[in-house]
Amino acid sequence: MDWIRVDGDRLVDEAGRTVLLRGVGLGGWMTMENFITGHPATESQMRRATRRVLGDEAYEAFFETFLTEFFADADAAHLASLGVNAVRVPFSYFHLEDDDAPFVIKEEGFRHLDRVVRTLAAHGIYAILDLHAAPGWQNQHWHSDNPNGWASFWRHPHFQDRVVHLWEAIADRYRDEPAVAGYNPLNEPSDHTGEVIGPFYTRLEAAIRRIDPRHVLFLDGNRYSTDFSMFDRPFDNAVWTAHDYALPGIANPSRYPGETRGKHFDAAVVEQTYLARTEVMRRTGTPVWVGEFGPTYVGDAERVEGAYRLLDDQLDVYRRHGASWSLWTYKDIGAQGLVTVDPASPYLERIRPALEKKERLGADSWGGSEAHTRHVLEPVEQLLATEFPDFDPYPWGAKPWLNVLVRHILLAEPLVDEFAATFRGLDADGAAELARSFAFDRCVERTRLSALLRRHLAHD
Repeated sequence: MDWIRVDGDRLVDEAGRTVLLRGVGLGGWMTMENFITGHPATESQMRRATRRVLGDEAYEAFFETFLTEFFADADAAHLASLGVNAVRVPFSYFHLEDDDAPFVIKEEGFRHLDRVVRTLAAHGIYAILDLHAAPGWQNQHWHSDNPNGWASFWRHPHFQDRVVHLWEAIADRYRDEPAVAGYNPLNEPSDHTGEVIGPFYTRLEAAIRRIDPRHVLFLDGNRYSTDFSMFDRPFDNAVWTAHDYALPGIANPSRYPGETRGKHFDAAVVEQTYLARTEVMRRTGTPVWVGEFGPTYVGDAERVEGAYRLLDDQLDVYRRHGASWSLWTYKDIGAQGLVTVDPASPYLERIRPALEKKERLGADSWGGSEAHTRHVLEPVEQLLATEFPDFDPYPWGAKPWLNVLVRHILLAEPLVDEFAATFRGLDADGAAELARSFAFDRCVERTRLSALLRRHLAHD
């Protein structure tokens, strides 16, 4: 495969031809997220509880089978059939390093990354390696494996040192691999001061470049890859990356086109939002890569219909503006994936009691609803508004902050043990069979979404 590099405002191949990297994120695989794979709270909390229930042998059988089956050759072949040419590959730091042995790289942690890079390359698809969960948590939410809502990464140099060391090891391993289009060193950073991220990126870029001067760096902006105000210049052979989630696609209930949470959304608003989020790229003459975007397909029929129309409008905007993109996400249990676990699968049948309770309580941020917890949230919201009218916590304000504390921590944590209890009684063979529910040939294709993507990807 050709090496990819930055040439002005384009990504190009070795012959200087423009390359648009268009594909999906492999969410839920080497970073498991609650709405993607069904567990409550964070992956680390779920793994600890599941190990207590299953014991070491069955635990290892489940997760090794899960990692093997979640993405294999059949998955890469399916993506190639749609016209995808790039996959963003998120991973959590704990696959490569243990907290009780910092700075000691686990060689076995590279095994599945190596396999997926090779598998994608065999189908002509580039990989973009994405550190999705860093030690100390680089943002305030579950997808960085954060159990408490505090992004300690930015307050403790120890965590920053470990991430630099991790990327030195990653760069050393893949420095000669053109099938890796580039590195996405930190997913959705959220430095509440805005003062640490700039110097940290400067340090990280220099550390990677000492080892690997060739791969493209895809650098997320602050505040979940939406704020670039603290960066004064682009690095060489690097791309500032925006995340472009549209509110009607992630809010439930919502309407598109129409009103969502008191604001009107239509195709013009979608384009205006994209232009605002990518202003720094266009001003500095650098390429645009939308590292994450995409609606969920949950709620009533009208909302789901609007989600497809929203995605169609977003992809049209990206095509007209020559942007590369990575749709979130490839495979899940039904909320958002191109491919979903069969509702009648052994896995979903097994976890269904915990899943139904989690959905009722709205314990997931993504696709969850607060409808059944309003009687708890509303009086606290009113109390905050009365007693602390100027309270505006980072990153999104008082109401989302309260939802994190109540729905996604307070209610999610006791659900972890209930989820793990659904695995009780499984031996190693039974646990492995459960994990095979994620294999491509046992999953269900979201055919309408496939058709929409295939149509857009057919454009040169």
